Amino acid sequence: MEKQRELEDINNRYSGGENLDLKDILLKNRRLSYTEKLDYFSGFLKMLDSVQGNQYRRMIISPAGTEVEVIDKYDNTIRKMIMFGSNNYLGLANHPLVVEKVKKAINKYGIGIGGPPLLNGYTQLHAELENKLAVLKKKESVMLFSSGYNANVGLVSGLCSDKNDAFIYDEYSHASLYDGIKLAQVPSYAFKHNNTVDLETILRKTSDRLNQFVAVEGVYSMDGDMCPLDEIVKIARRYNAITILDDAHATLVLGDGGSGSAGMFETASCVDITMGTFSKAFAVTGGFVAGSKDLVEYLRYFARSYMFSASLSIPVVATVLACLEVIEAQPDLRIRLIENVGYAKEKLRKFGLVTDPKAAIIALRVPANMDIRKAAHIFHKNGIFINSIEYPAVPKHEQRFRISLMATHTYKQIDRLVEVVEQVWQQEQ
Repeated sequence: MEKQRELEDINNRYSGGENLDLKDILLKNRRLSYTEKLDYFSGFLKMLDSVQGNQYRRMIISPAGTEVEVIDKYDNTIRKMIMFGSNNYLGLANHPLVVEKVKKAINKYGIGIGGPPLLNGYTQLHAELENKLAVLKKKESVMLFSSGYNANVGLVSGLCSDKNDAFIYDEYSHASLYDGIKLAQVPSYAFKHNNTVDLETILRKTSDRLNQFVAVEGVYSMDGDMCPLDEIVKIARRYNAITILDDAHATLVLGDGGSGSAGMFETASCVDITMGTFSKAFAVTGGFVAGSKDLVEYLRYFARSYMFSASLSIPVVATVLACLEVIEAQPDLRIRLIENVGYAKEKLRKFGLVTDPKAAIIALRVPANMDIRKAAHIFHKNGIFINSIEYPAVPKHEQRFRISLMATHTYKQIDRLVEVVEQVWQQEQ
């Protein structure tokens, strides 16, 4: 009976116009048994489906280009959509040279490896990629991780293990950094987003610690804004703090030759440690940490997510190597991406940009009276694939649609996006 009442509660609240969200579910879960917890969430998903309010896990059945084919789970039709939700910023996922290079690597090395990098999972191809990334990031050495998430978790937990340390980070940092802090159990302090005054206040208060670490992102994924990296490193150096830069969204996009945000700000020599991922502009999976040779050798033995994970597969490593080759040969791809961002930014400005974007992410703030799930469904029906960012991933008054631009988008496709945004804003306000 109790379980039935819980399910009826979801039904009544949602049908009554109340927007339940994941925070409601998490709070309720604390009072439920294992079975009740699963049943309650199942009921929540059913309610979303009943109003076609779930646009997550859409099934794509075509290559990852600017146009994709998606199976609509609500009417089982195939819908052609313009993709504005992919991190394939430079359109490299299906680049002919990349495909050709991957095929050659598979023919030579095979598909898999079957082991972690410290044992049997380190090939000539892995070493070549590490060396080329070190050159790109202007660092002595690089190590590869099985994912960007693992890179952040392994970096923080492997490096910071002393209660006398202080780990200081921007409040908008990625979830993987938060999880690395939890695993390290290091004293940590968040400073207000991009607020250098707040950062210095914390550095001053923790100046007696054995080590101080300052972690920022080159481009923040939720808003698409950049950190003031030149100011950050200047303040960090004043306190002899070690700087950590998450350059996931800036690598291959910004800076000389795609070197990233440190290259753009000309601060590569001042940033102690850089991490990045292959799941953005490289359009595959995996991650890396770049720094001094001593740092990298240390982390190879103390980063648990490196030691106890299998190595990146040959096709992935070959893909990243090929992407580096393409970007060196075709710098116009980066130019076209930035041109597309500028064009889209000016067209979308009137709808309420969260920030002034500098890279490939444009965030549109959802008006206070708009139902973001209904709006997302309108985008879907009109063939525009974008990502909705709901509470509690962001505060309720900061829910947004996150648009990802590609170098391969045409102005005509961007114009269509703007048309549909106009329609959604008029219809749902």
